[in-house]
Amino acid sequence: MKKRTVVLFILIAMVASFGCKKEQKEVVIASKPVTEGYILAQMLSLLVEETTDIQVKQTLGIGGGTSNIHPALLKGEIDLYPEYTGTGWLFVLKKEPLRDAQQLYAQVKQAYQEEYGLVWSGLYGFNNTYAVAVTEDVAQRYGLKTVSDLAKVSSELTFAANPDFLEREDGYPNLVKTYGLAFKAIKEIDIGLRYEAIKSGGVDVIMVFSTDGRLNVEPVAVLEDDKSAFAAYHAATVVRDETLETYPELAKALDLLAGRISNEEMIGLNHQVEILKQDPREVAREFLVKEGLLR
Repeated sequence: MKKRTVVLFILIAMVASFGCKKEQKEVVIASKPVTEGYILAQMLSLLVEETTDIQVKQTLGIGGGTSNIHPALLKGEIDLYPEYTGTGWLFVLKKEPLRDAQQLYAQVKQAYQEEYGLVWSGLYGFNNTYAVAVTEDVAQRYGLKTVSDLAKVSSELTFAANPDFLEREDGYPNLVKTYGLAFKAIKEIDIGLRYEAIKSGGVDVIMVFSTDGRLNVEPVAVLEDDKSAFAAYHAATVVRDETLETYPELAKALDLLAGRISNEEMIGLNHQVEILKQDPREVAREFLVKEGLLR
């Protein structure tokens, strides 16, 4: 009788254990192999882990970025990741550029839902797009505040950028077409050497990304793109519709970041990780606590 009782107890325990494993909630969060992607993915992970009972599995720094993450998302291998409106519109949907940032967001959001069953969360707030920067000396000497100002004196200055920017249609060719720039000279440089090139005095103007962590410490002035030559790259979370249907509580957690991160704040966060070599997860947690999103 005792043996039967023990066996019955073991069977009940096994069934209970199996049931718990089957009901375990889990989502996979991915990121691109860039500093900003790591920080944002850690923010999303912390918010999901600490405001829901969903477990997070991370797949961070995926090589190829969107070109590999997007297909994995469609297959269900990934549930969500941080993406940019300009990337979704131009690279994934292969549409013509839209200059109005709000229209771009609305249309990319609608197209993703209709074509892929993917949902865009509210925009985080910052716009990591291309930008043009000059040395502080050049900005003061010529009174430069906008790219239109730069166009008037571009024939006296040397511009430098990586080959990809110089060749891609939405990069340098579009910049020249929009503003009528005609630089004295153009130099091709590795993307990682832009700031060294301008500090050395070898060039006067460089291409930067508007949330570069080094903008906090380098002697450069970012010029306003007053004619909106560059597409908007506002960041938000892209998540599978099926995942939201399975875990409806996830939507509230993801939208906690909506409107929370300005360009200046993203520059600061990138600076902490890129320049000060701080841990992305700790930087993310500190920011969320400061914003009152975590305790």
